[in-house]
Amino acid sequence: MSQLSLKVEFGGGIELLFSKKHTITVELPALVPTDDSTDDQSLMEDTAKEKKPANLAYLVLYLRDRLLTERAELFVENGTVRPGILVLVNDTDWQLEGEGDYELKDKDNIVFISTLHGG
Repeated sequence: MSQLSLKVEFGGGIELLFSKKHTITVELPALVPTDDSTDDQSLMEDTAKEKKPANLAYLVLYLRDRLLTERAELFVENGTVRPGILVLVNDTDWQLEGEGDYELKDKDNIVFISTLHGG
């Protein structure tokens, strides 16, 4: 099964939700379940479920389910990143790349930056 290696970066305080890590490497299968399930069993099965190319929407759910350490509501709202989080795909605003529909490619650099500040 083909794998994607993605560099994911966090800034603006959102890294606090991910064990204070500013940069992580995420390995995802190139094809993921169409039902967006992120558990190990679903990712390992070759034929049991229909597959689709891994996209940015799937990465957001994967990060929420597998790597987020606290307060998911500060990262995801209604199945996508919450308002106030800037998402960049290879230094380009994700809105110009199709947002969640953007199909991930090996070695993509995905950045999440919180633009909300308390005080």
